[in-house]
Amino acid sequence: MEFLTGVRQKETLEISELLAVDGEGQTVKVNGAVHTIRNMGNVAFVVLRKREGLLQCVYEEGVSKFALKDVKEADTIEIEGVLEQNEKAPNGIEIRMESIRILSEPADERMPLAISKWKLNTSVDAKLNYRSIALRNIRERAKFKIQEGITRAFRDFLYGQGFTEIHTPKLGAKSAEGGANLFRLEYFHRPAILQQSPQLYKQMMVGVYDRVFETAPVFRAEKHNTKRHLNEYTSLDFEMGYIDGFEDVMAMETGFLQYLMELLKKDYAKELKILDITLPDVSKIPAVRFDEIKQKVSEKYDRRIKNPFDLEPEEEQLISQYAKEEWGSDFVFVTHYPSKKRPFYAMDDPEDSRYTLSFDLLYKGLEITTGGQRIHDYQMLLDKLAARGMEEEGLTHYLDTFKHGMPPHGGLGIGLERLTMKLVGEDNVRETTLFPRDLSRLEP
Repeated sequence: MEFLTGVRQKETLEISELLAVDGEGQTVKVNGAVHTIRNMGNVAFVVLRKREGLLQCVYEEGVSKFALKDVKEADTIEIEGVLEQNEKAPNGIEIRMESIRILSEPADERMPLAISKWKLNTSVDAKLNYRSIALRNIRERAKFKIQEGITRAFRDFLYGQGFTEIHTPKLGAKSAEGGANLFRLEYFHRPAILQQSPQLYKQMMVGVYDRVFETAPVFRAEKHNTKRHLNEYTSLDFEMGYIDGFEDVMAMETGFLQYLMELLKKDYAKELKILDITLPDVSKIPAVRFDEIKQKVSEKYDRRIKNPFDLEPEEEQLISQYAKEEWGSDFVFVTHYPSKKRPFYAMDDPEDSRYTLSFDLLYKGLEITTGGQRIHDYQMLLDKLAARGMEEEGLTHYLDTFKHGMPPHGGLGIGLERLTMKLVGEDNVRETTLFPRDLSRLEP
């Protein structure tokens, strides 16, 4: 009979614990995976990969009590040795190896990718085919630590602003947006869909908690095969009640971005350095009307407006270029999108119903956020559905929420992988998606 009383303290130390050891020359134990071995003859460097980074261990013939040939790349091992300072080593420390215990060995010693190289000079497909191996590369790992920082900042910032975290279903009878880009499936002999967004649910929950957020997957059956599209991605969503206008939503996102940049500077400096990232200035973000910025870009860059109701990828690039040149900002809010390009729940501009009280946030030429004010009046929702020829079937529970009163509210959704892609300087969203799902890829 045994009782567990909490987390067990281990004899083996992590890198941060090694750095906190008082003085060098102490005997320590560490474990990790063999990232690479550099054999210099009588001396060899065995570099371990650990959760906090790389740790250099030194093998010395005649001193270390084992043969170097017994250690292979991708072994997981436990080492006992003497901790020493070495400013040339990763983190400024190394361990003089005395004894070793092999914990596991690879079945195939031949690595499919040269993960120990500083940069994986291989195709995106090769990286994705061997995804779990490619991610052992230090730079590849760093991208997803930055992504962790984004999600962590989103949560922590919104908790601090009085938001409640929710978890909504991804199977449903009806979608918030509708259209052809739905994954349809059978649900116990009934038609169902995978949700394109938590929109309907998070609006319903505003009537419960006033301010809610979620980080979760969404699904789009878009037959795109571009560098910016995925069929499953992670959306950072929030919805907030008692707003004075959609500007409150934009201000909240600006606050999140400011919090994010400070968190990355403080807790992810190592990853920023590995990836050579210069963080953008988000002290202030310009906001400009959809119709106005289209005209400004058309005039400045001598580009004919082809689609008056939406932004083409080239236009997003030029708008971002304009924002950088004119206002010194990598980000720009584009507001008042045309009604015909926004879903039924978007609040129309009372001064001109051709436009909505909504926005997109562009970052370095790419839309990373869509948001705005929602219709909170029950009859107005019914009228909008009727005007669009949409049926109320499948929306009963959503509409009932508004029948019994809802505050003025609005919200947004941020594409996590797109934001990560732009922050780390990649040009393909698959590079910042752990296991991408697109037109051709369902595994790994």
